[in-house]
Order: sequence, then C-alpha cells, then structure tokens
Amino acid sequence: MTIVTGVFPSAPIGNRAAQALRRVGFVHVNLLLPGSPEKLMNAVQVSETEQPGMGAALGGVVGGALGIAGGLGLGPAVASLLVPGVGPVMALGLAAGAVFAAGGAIAGAAAGAQLEADTTNGIPADELYVYKDALRRGKAVLFVQARDQEEDERARVALSAAGAETIDAAREHHWIGLRSAEKEHYQELGGDFERDESEYRRGFEAALRGSGNSDEREATNYAFRRGYQRGLEQRRQVEGEW
Repeated sequence: MTIVTGVFPSAPIGNRAAQALRRVGFVHVNLLLPGSPEKLMNAVQVSETEQPGMGAALGGVVGGALGIAGGLGLGPAVASLLVPGVGPVMALGLAAGAVFAAGGAIAGAAAGAQLEADTTNGIPADELYVYKDALRRGKAVLFVQARDQEEDERARVALSAAGAETIDAAREHHWIGLRSAEKEHYQELGGDFERDESEYRRGFEAALRGSGNSDEREATNYAFRRGYQRGLEQRRQVEGEW
C-alpha cells in the first residue's frame, strides 16, 4: 500500500474532493482539516450535489461510477485534536488520525466499521512539518491509501483533476515562505547563501522533521549545522516547546 497526498486551499474544497474520490471508487480516503468541529460542521457536510462538475470530472478521469458511496460526512472515524503549533484539527479516517498519534482513538470509535479498517500505516512521518504548515495556513490535507500501483496512478490523476497541490509543491511553498528571512540570517553570519542554500535547507528541514545529523560530513558542514540550528529555533517557536 502506498500513500498519495494532496493539499487543498480550504476545508470545504478538501472535503468535496474527498467525497468525490469516494464516489468514484476510492475506499481509503483520509482527511485533515484545520479548525474545531463547531467551526467546520457546515463546511465538511456540504453536499457534492451543490458542487457541480467535480464528481463528473473525476469520474471521467478515473473511470469510476458516481454515486456508489454516500460521501464522507462526519462518520464514526473522526477525531478532534489539539496540535501544538497548529491549533484544533479534525482528522477524518484512521490513517489521518495516526499522523498525530490519534489513530487508536479513531480506531476505537470506528470499531466494526468498514471505513479504513485494515490499516493506519504508510503516512510519511518526515513530511509532518509540511502537513502542519498547510494546516496553519487554513489548508486541508488529503491522503489516499492506494492498494496497488494501478490505484496509486489513478489517485494521482484524480487528485490533480480535483485541483490538489502535491506534497512536493507544498514543501517548496513552505521553504519559499521562509527563504528571505533565512537568507538574511545566514548572510549576517558571513555565509554565502547562494552557494550554500541547498545544505542550509537540508539542515533546516532535518530539524523540522526531528532528525539529526546522519553522517560525519553533515555534522561538520557549516551550512548544514547553521540551518539545523535555525530549524530547531523555528520548531520551538512554532510549537512552544521542544
């Protein structure tokens, strides 16, 4: 099983995409939405019939039949979480809940249900900081757990058709938002940012992922170490504590 991830600009758009994916035959659709249940209640229960075009577009792209599933809604596999550095988040689906270690709570609530009952594995933990950044910005993060290569390819096409931003694009947007400040900081230290940006960024993102230096070259690389230290500061600032 592989994971295909898409980032949508808002909770309503992400939820409508999740509904459409289910209606064209995808079973393992998981969703992270920013906000409290009270705030999101209306947004996540928007009927697909009020959004003409999305379901039909996905049906044409992936060859599925519309109307075979009842839409995502607020079913049993739902958890409300308070995520440090993000705030309230709703997780719909077992794998989505597992991203923030709430998979057990969701699994208990969904016991006996067919929804994502077979797995909560596969979400890339090293992308957690990208998910958090997207949620802080009010975006929705959707995961499709593809059962084989054919479904993986269909999911990628379907997410693209629904207007999703890829996780790679979301990672780039995260860095672009920080780049100017990090360039200024590194140059104040006397570094050549244009030359060292790649190593500096690798160190910065390693700190955000919670991973340390993996080899001697990284441990002794000035740009990597400076980026790593700066990434630690960023993570502490965002989450309040380490």
